[in-house]
Amino acid sequence: MRDNSDIKRMEKFISETGTFVRKPLNVYFSGGTTAVMLGIRNTTIDIDLKFEPDGMQMYKAIQHLKENLNLNLNIELASPDNFIPPLPQWRKRSIFITQKGKVNFLHYDLCAQIISKVQRGWKQDVTDAEGFLKKIGDINMLMDLFLKVKKDFIKYPAVNVNELEKKLTHFIHAANEKK
Repeated sequence: MRDNSDIKRMEKFISETGTFVRKPLNVYFSGGTTAVMLGIRNTTIDIDLKFEPDGMQMYKAIQHLKENLNLNLNIELASPDNFIPPLPQWRKRSIFITQKGKVNFLHYDLCAQIISKVQRGWKQDVTDAEGFLKKIGDINMLMDLFLKVKKDFIKYPAVNVNELEKKLTHFIHAANEKK
């Protein structure tokens, strides 16, 4: 069993990845990783990430970091587009964190993260989504983006798209009432 990850472990992961990877790469953090890095919570079980382009150098870097640096990290290749359709222009809304070597580190689009977390609906997910909401500004954009990809949920048969729309409507309404 590996330890939970805190901001110091994440910073070490970023630093070491930037040293190890020699070709240009974007690493997108999501989930609990984003929540920890944005100060919404202190730890997370996994460092959730996606990287582009998909290449062996990052897989080797992950293996090296886990085996040789005793960081004792749970690294999960996971991002919102594993659970919901990619939102239009998600890369443009992704938030730049830093660059180490040839690697850019970003937070995956918070709108996509919110929709994905509302879809799953666990208590910690909703808390994270509420924290992310404070960072995006226009919360009504969430429904607009959802509606643009609603037809694409056919590729995500595990998701009841009508139920998700109800959850998202409730989430946005509750957030507007808190203003």
